[in-house]
Amino acid sequence: MTALAVDAALAMLGVAMLLNLWRLARGPDATDRALALDTLYVNSAAMLILYGVQLGTARYYEAALLIAMLGFLGTLALAKFLLRGDIIE
Repeated sequence: MTALAVDAALAMLGVAMLLNLWRLARGPDATDRALALDTLYVNSAAMLILYGVQLGTARYYEAALLIAMLGFLGTLALAKFLLRGDIIE
């Protein structure tokens, strides 16, 4: 039963990632694209964690943590660029 729930969650995250890619490509504003990119890295980290649960190994948790940290820093840099037009002052 647990394997079925993990498979269903992986499928739903895959659909969510496809919708995020669609918004990233088609978004009318830069803020929409930034939000889609932010959601995409959160979904990818969640997918890695679920994949690690499915396989029963802890190797994928470190990769998910790395994606989350780099995604957060990327979001900060992108927000600063969108607000000020320059990253380095």
